[in-house]
Amino acid sequence: MLLRRLILTTITLVFIGIASANEPISPWQFEVGASAGRPTPIMLNAGVGYKNGFFRVAGGGWHLGPDEFWVGYRGSLAWKFFRELPFSLDLGLGGGYAFAKAPNKIHKALNNANQKRYVRSYNYKESLDISAEIRANIYGVFTQLGIPLHYFMKHDEPTVIWQVGYAYRF
Repeated sequence: MLLRRLILTTITLVFIGIASANEPISPWQFEVGASAGRPTPIMLNAGVGYKNGFFRVAGGGWHLGPDEFWVGYRGSLAWKFFRELPFSLDLGLGGGYAFAKAPNKIHKALNNANQKRYVRSYNYKESLDISAEIRANIYGVFTQLGIPLHYFMKHDEPTVIWQVGYAYRF
């Protein structure tokens, strides 16, 4: 259901972007969109740029129950190359936080059998990082890769941070 909405929103934004592709270029650029990736599965993106400098933020979360949710935030500062063309390449520095928690039924059963809490009844992942990022964009469809340079907080941290999505520029 959520994936279907993400796909329909992406297709709609692509057609809007193609329809308005022949507008003159302003020094200011704004963008909104959606993406899927790691460590946060689905994120909403927003950005503002002046000339070739660009600032982006992204965030997303989902709550399924008391021991089952995920949340993540990312931000980045980037320098945009080829901004006048339909294709652009961004190089920059970003940072973000991600947390995920899921129930572990084996641990719950172990605690219930012993009538004491010996282990956590859930699994979790958590990371807080600064990363070098590169983003390729063509007609609004983008791929972004980040290599973490430093972790401030880590537990099952990812070695590569990635996003794939669509961002409508205006």
